[in-house]
Amino acid sequence: MAADRLLPVTLLTGFLGAGKTTLLNNLLRQEAMAGTAVLINEFGETGLDHLLVETLEDEAVLLQAGCLCCTIRGDLARALEGIAKRVRDGQDLRRVIIETTGLADPLPILQTLMADPGTARHFALDGVVTVVDAVNGTATLDSQPEAERQAAVADRLLVSKADLTSQNKLSTLLARLAALNPVAEPRILGPGGLDAADIIGLSPETAPLRDEALLRWLKETAPAAHHHGSGGHHGHHHHDANRHDSRIHAFCLRFDSPLPWDGLATWLQMLTATRGDAVLRIKGILDVKGQDRPLAIHGVQGVWHAPALLPSWPDAMRPCSQMVFILRDMPRDVIEKGIAAFCAAAITPKRAEAADD
Repeated sequence: MAADRLLPVTLLTGFLGAGKTTLLNNLLRQEAMAGTAVLINEFGETGLDHLLVETLEDEAVLLQAGCLCCTIRGDLARALEGIAKRVRDGQDLRRVIIETTGLADPLPILQTLMADPGTARHFALDGVVTVVDAVNGTATLDSQPEAERQAAVADRLLVSKADLTSQNKLSTLLARLAALNPVAEPRILGPGGLDAADIIGLSPETAPLRDEALLRWLKETAPAAHHHGSGGHHGHHHHDANRHDSRIHAFCLRFDSPLPWDGLATWLQMLTATRGDAVLRIKGILDVKGQDRPLAIHGVQGVWHAPALLPSWPDAMRPCSQMVFILRDMPRDVIEKGIAAFCAAAITPKRAEAADD
């Protein structure tokens, strides 16, 4: 595998019966998904879902004997290394889809993708796609913590079986999902399935190197953003709709002035080291002092992907920083005060040195 070629990985998740395998079959029939390697995790001793996946037999791997989120993370790393070897040997594989069992907590899987050294050398997380059943979705979110986390960390939320429920029930679910994850607008899965383009290039790091990719990412985070300038807060607070899922909430912060990387990085490391259990996911594109290119960051609980400089800022926008936080049992003001304090501390010594000169 070429050193500059990272295979994008899509994590396909959703609670039991949501319709993940139906969606996967639809996607794999499309030309855009040619060369896709598929990893499927089936809970229990006997796997069935892999028999339904319409792909070349030697491109599908069944991960058995346990839930992907815990007991077989080593199997996942080994399966990915096998895919990397096949690419090095000349096989034309272009991306990977991991379909998890409906019982899987996605966070440990994301940590494996980001933290395993061998995996990080060859693969990059493209996005988390979560399927939610419109008929049972609200009740499932109420009763199943795994389903709640699957929806909260998604980059793309897809609602299946919308034609099998009432408009009132569907509207309630859509509002619930929008509150739980305001940066991943829920989309209805119609009878024709989904265009593969809608799940490709969800990450700025894996998207084709074009302005539209970054603009789309920023646009999708912007509605939830609160503005901060170098002199403090300059925005207003929107209504917080996270009423049902009070333990998990998501928001986006925007900073119009460049941020000092030393101060921000120190604070992020401290936050995840001391409160990693509360930090479900952080992702952001940053305007860093002294750097004329955008910096992408991505963390899951206590694990961080290496920061990546993107090629350039789009011509159509002014550089700014936007960070999405998905938290559990942590107030928003802890984040805002922490960033302000550490960034101020990083700037103050430099000002003092300049005064001495």
